[in-house]
Amino acid sequence: MTTTLSERVSQSAFDGSMLRVVLLMDLHEGAQQRFFEAYEQLRHDIASVPGHLGDQLCQSFANPSQWLITSEWESAPQYLAWVNSEEHAAQVRPLGACARSMRPLTFTVLRETGRRYEAPGRAPAARLQGAPRLGAGIVRHALTFTVKPGSEEKVAQILSSYDSPQARVDDHTRLLRTSLFMYGNRVVRAVEVEGDLTAALRHVSEQPEVRAVEHAINPYLEQDRDLADPESARMFFMRAALPAVHHVAAQGQQPPEVTRHALFYPAKPGCGPLVARFLARQDETAAKLPTSPVLSSTIFQRDDVVVRLIDVHGPADGRFAGGFGIEGPRRAAVLRRLLTGDPAAASDAPRPMTPITDRHAPARD
Repeated sequence: MTTTLSERVSQSAFDGSMLRVVLLMDLHEGAQQRFFEAYEQLRHDIASVPGHLGDQLCQSFANPSQWLITSEWESAPQYLAWVNSEEHAAQVRPLGACARSMRPLTFTVLRETGRRYEAPGRAPAARLQGAPRLGAGIVRHALTFTVKPGSEEKVAQILSSYDSPQARVDDHTRLLRTSLFMYGNRVVRAVEVEGDLTAALRHVSEQPEVRAVEHAINPYLEQDRDLADPESARMFFMRAALPAVHHVAAQGQQPPEVTRHALFYPAKPGCGPLVARFLARQDETAAKLPTSPVLSSTIFQRDDVVVRLIDVHGPADGRFAGGFGIEGPRRAAVLRRLLTGDPAAASDAPRPMTPITDRHAPARD
């Protein structure tokens, strides 16, 4: 049976589909009124954000401490531009102070039914996701932060020396893989989770070996944080989030010899979304080639920081151009125009990151 490209792309922020965002919150005792007032301010602030179509605030019918905020966006890139901004961090801080837990979920919209969606003036159905995406139940996410120049070697040593946390989170969630790379003083930690990403990240943060590493690198971070202060920790990891915006992979069982690479693309101011979209198109083009060595590619993007995580069949050799979908002078020129200059990097090639660790969960019993 032939595998179509749409079946290989299990995630994409670039298909123009509307986005539904759901935020589940469990509030501290007695914080309901304070939370409601904070939301009243937020809803006025967010009303003018480009791409925001509307939102709803819901309180649990059975438990007054449980709340739900849903919002609708014209497209994923518009939502990501807001959620990754400093304005968003400031706007949601009062909400976060009221909550014991917050769980954000994002969904692209496939179908709409009912009279409210058939009213005059509704957007055309072309803005709906065309077909269900196929996947293996794996969620991909990354964190990125910078360390003080001159501390890179020490930080790499700390980040590569800890014991792996327990892979099993609960009956439904498992930590599958953690890959850590550096480029200059920038650190990128990518994780793959089977099940609930929020539960997995919470599980990892509570492990003694991970907490020890986080405390050990604190003196070297460019952005100060206090992990003993829940609000300080939450704001740090909110700013460090590097969401996956596109994933394409070959179907079927992977060959035994697989090498993972991370490529860093520092975009010019305001060009991060364009770089990510460009790379997504190149990945989809490469996925159509039976001779491509690329088995999977995930693009992570936040503002003007873009990282491409690639699994390759066999060693990379000299194939960082053609094998990774940036073949030919025209495509290379387009990418060069979108990136900041780096005298240490070849102008027509990606910028490989240095691998620090790549940890797999043990096979299931």
